[in-house]
Formats: sequence, structure tokens, C-alpha cells
Amino acid sequence: MEKPMFKTVQEVIAAGEGLPERYLHTTNGNDKGQQPLDILVPEMDIPAVDLNLLLSSSDDGREELSKLYSVLSKWGVVQVVNHGITEAFLDKIFELTEQFFALPTEEKQKYAREIDTLQGYGSDMILSDDQVLDWIDRLYLTTYPEDKRKLKLWPETPVGFSETLDEFTMKLQLVIQNFFKAMARSLQLEDNCFIEMCGKKSVTETRFNVYPPCPRPDKVIGSKPHTDGSAFTLLLPDKNVEGLQFLKDGKWYKAPIVPYAFLINIGDMMEIMSNGIYKSPIHRVVTNREKARISVATFYAPHEDKEIQPVDGTVSETRPRLYKAIKKYVDFYFDYYHQGRRPIEAAYI
Repeated sequence: MEKPMFKTVQEVIAAGEGLPERYLHTTNGNDKGQQPLDILVPEMDIPAVDLNLLLSSSDDGREELSKLYSVLSKWGVVQVVNHGITEAFLDKIFELTEQFFALPTEEKQKYAREIDTLQGYGSDMILSDDQVLDWIDRLYLTTYPEDKRKLKLWPETPVGFSETLDEFTMKLQLVIQNFFKAMARSLQLEDNCFIEMCGKKSVTETRFNVYPPCPRPDKVIGSKPHTDGSAFTLLLPDKNVEGLQFLKDGKWYKAPIVPYAFLINIGDMMEIMSNGIYKSPIHRVVTNREKARISVATFYAPHEDKEIQPVDGTVSETRPRLYKAIKKYVDFYFDYYHQGRRPIEAAYI
């Protein structure tokens, strides 16, 4: 059961009453990554892969698949270019996102999420009285299949927001299908094995995020360390403001900014389906004292009733099965998330 909602971050700032203690994150040097929140961290060394080339049967295509396998097995995250969506269209997505969050509070509240639900505008769920809040406001919408949309939560302003989101969703379906095929090929599996396991009722959800300027980036986090419960997540990060970081071998690394690339990270469902060959990386978002950060994340996940398990070809004598079959993952995902635990622990054999 969710606790009463708190003000959005933008409302907290507008009230001018200082920084509520609910946002203060205690770091003692022994938290995940063993680094305070505001310390400078090195940049991840991850290559960009060409999605069109990944699907080619040429020597260059096979080399690109080898690059994909290398980066996903090492980091669980990759930059994807040549994905088929124009720079002009992606600029439009960012512009509409900025315009939405710049609207008056009363206008944004028309699309406010209701208690114990995910979809809509506002802040994330508060599940305990001592939960440290993230410095983020968001608009979270189920976008596909179309019959799962709650259109009353799709903004009418700024003009063109809903129509552009619909177009974006349809363009993404092809990117998603092609990336699934590329991952399967990188593991020498049948092209559609992951797509078929996820099923025809798979869900796409898009989350528009704003991380406003924060007075205490040393003590306040934009998004606490977590893995994604999706099969994978396609992120359009801010082109100018850093903040996203990934944990590897106990150290945090900042994600490089590659304008107009999708930063795709493996989610828990793909970790299970690949039998742990591709792992879902722990990541977080840190805050910035001077600048707001905008991002748009799209999550692709199986329908909650679909049973997910390692696909054929990922289990062998040398690589035993590591995960049991699981479904209704979302039912416990957020409980684990807000406790700082990895939800995928529930799937370990």
C-alpha cells in the first residue's frame, strides 16, 4: 500500500521552503560503489554499435555483432546509432518534454497519477515512512499495446505531445524488434527466440524525466541505485547534462553522452532469458547544482502473465541454468527497489 504522496520536486523548489529532509541521502563511504554522491567518476569505455549493420550478413555485420556481444557481456549497456529515427524527430521529443515540465503546476496536475498506480505525472511511489525520496519528477505512460493506453493521462498541452508520442512509439517498435534479433544473433541463437518468449502482449512504457537543479548534489540523488525490470530499456539522455552512472566491480562510471544515440541497457528479464550471459547493470542518476537534466526512457517488458526463463541454447553442461521461471515480476519489483535490493534475487536458483 502506498503512503500519501509528497510534493513534486518542482513544487518543493517553487515553495522556497528549503530542502526537505526526506530527500537527504546519507553516504558514509560504504554505500554501493563506496563513493560519495558528488565525487568525480571516470567515463565508461563503451563503443557505439550500428543497428543497421548488426542485421547485415556481411563480414562487417559479424564484426559488429562481436562488438555487441563484447560490450553487453562486459557492461550490460551499449550506445546504438543508425537506428532509423531522425535527429529532427528526436529533437522534437526533447522539446516537447521540456515544454511539458515547464507548464504551470495546475496544468500538469491534470495528468497526475493516482495513488497506488504508476501511470501519470508526479513523483514515484512512497512505500515506507523512512523512504528517501529521489530528486525527480516524471510523466509515466503505457504506450503499447494501444488498448493499454490511459489516454486521459496523455497531455493535450503542449500541442502535439500526444500525437508525437504515438508516432515515437510506433517507430520504436521496429527498433525494439531489430535489437532483439541482434542480441539473439550475438549469442548464436534463433532470431526470434527472445521476441517469442516475451509474447505478443508485451508492453512498452515511456517515462519522461526531469531532474531539476539541486542545492545539495552531495546529499541528494536523482534516482537511487537500481536495475530495470524490463527486458531492456532505451534511453534518450540529455545531450548537455551528465548524470547517469553505472556500477561495475564496485566502482561508479559515468555514461558518455552520444547525441541522438539510444543508450540501451539490459533489464532483469533479459538477464534471465540469456541465463546471465547479459547482466542487468546497476545504475543511478546523480544531481546537478546548476542545471536541470531531461531524459526519456522507454521500457520494453513481457506481459506480467508471461512466464520468463532462460531460452533454449543458453543452458549447457558448462553453463548450468541459473534462474527459475518467473512471472508477475512487477508485483515485487518496487518493494525490492525501494529497499535497495535487486529484485532479480527472487529468480535465482
